Amino acid sequence: MTFLGMPARNLVGEPFPVAARAALGDAQLRRNLAKATGTIRAKRASVVAELPDWAQLRASGAAIKDAVLADLDTYLLRFEAALVERGTTVHWARDADEAARVVTGLVKATGTAEVIKVKSMATAEIGLNDALADAGVRAVETDLAELIVQLGDDKPSHILVPAIHKGRAEIRDLFRREMPGVDPDLTDDPRALAEAARRYLRHKFTTVDVAVSGANFAVADSGALVVVESEGNGRMCLTLPRTLVSVVGIEKLVPTWQDLEVFLQLLPRSSTGERMNPYTSVWTGPAEGQTSHVVLVDNGRTATLSDPAGRAALRCIRCSACLNSCPVYERTGGHAYGSVYPGPIGAVLSPQLTGVRHNQTLPFASSLCGVCYDVCPVAIDIPSMLVHLREKVVDVRAANAESAAMRAVAWAMSDSGRWSRLLRAGRLGRALGRRRDRIGRLPPPLSAWTDTRDLPRPPQQTFRDWWESR
Repeated sequence: MTFLGMPARNLVGEPFPVAARAALGDAQLRRNLAKATGTIRAKRASVVAELPDWAQLRASGAAIKDAVLADLDTYLLRFEAALVERGTTVHWARDADEAARVVTGLVKATGTAEVIKVKSMATAEIGLNDALADAGVRAVETDLAELIVQLGDDKPSHILVPAIHKGRAEIRDLFRREMPGVDPDLTDDPRALAEAARRYLRHKFTTVDVAVSGANFAVADSGALVVVESEGNGRMCLTLPRTLVSVVGIEKLVPTWQDLEVFLQLLPRSSTGERMNPYTSVWTGPAEGQTSHVVLVDNGRTATLSDPAGRAALRCIRCSACLNSCPVYERTGGHAYGSVYPGPIGAVLSPQLTGVRHNQTLPFASSLCGVCYDVCPVAIDIPSMLVHLREKVVDVRAANAESAAMRAVAWAMSDSGRWSRLLRAGRLGRALGRRRDRIGRLPPPLSAWTDTRDLPRPPQQTFRDWWESR
């Protein structure tokens, strides 16, 4: 299997430091994020603690995913054969543009001007809504949080809760302004907001003939697609429309139903802090009078698979546990990452899907504290992967003041005499931190350090001097 396209679409944004600095100035955003992620973290910790074999489940999930990735071509062909046998047409897409083009063509062929959608990271990744809009087709998001984002002409900021950055009052005002037929006296009570969305979407479910979905898992042996969700909208989209188009990343495969059982225990506890998903829908082929298509998307996944140190990112089951635990994400939110995949997993997955040359700042969007690895249900070692990607970024980055400074330091450290003279000269820096015993600001390129943290004042006596005086 060879990757032949260059992914782009919704995986690259402005440099993380620039976007993060803007997000840090939004106090309401930080309050919303802290409250939401704190609540989810506590729920997750509670339900995970109920399982004495959680570590074994986690190891099993990682092993199953690794086995699939090691033999991915075989499982993909098995999955395709099972789908075709059950009456589904299978399409293959090398990159985001091809995937969007295939889906748009299938939708246009039905003659519809509107489709309903199940929440899907894959369709967001390929920029499907924009592609459909360019073709004159309106996509209606049926997941409540995705609908909020869509009505506000916004972008998702969280894998699981796309509107996590919005408060209830903001959502109420948005519904009053943008939702057709809404009660002008709508309150910000969660029940009232959900009821308003239900009435709006019910009409769409019963009148739109084409649905687009993703899949949380795909069972290779049977050709089944599995969609897990909390609102029932996924089940409506899978069963009511006459035409169903499912967009699935090629890494979503699990071999058997028995393997699926492991992930149906891992995912709800890690994502929403629940013992099981409220709705688990298994779709095994079109019903009578229904047409179905599955679009299998590469978009950089085989390139990621070719990197032994980075391929474990493809284990990801999109639970968002790493986002909810990350101190960087909690302070900046998802928009700062510039990708449909935010947080720690986005910092490793997006640069691999696009190539690090096109996503150079995300691998540095982490404190490397390691909490993301601790909570990952499939044991992705995100901190180690970030370090690996940082090495790759340094290799491809154009020469700048920082690299020149590092070469100068390397030159000095390669000779004992030069290094000793540099250490003695470094004592002059004591004058800069005379007031607070630390240095708060330096000129470029050293400002890259002091813009975010203080620099310790050089000691009066170096270790070498102390050693020689003994």
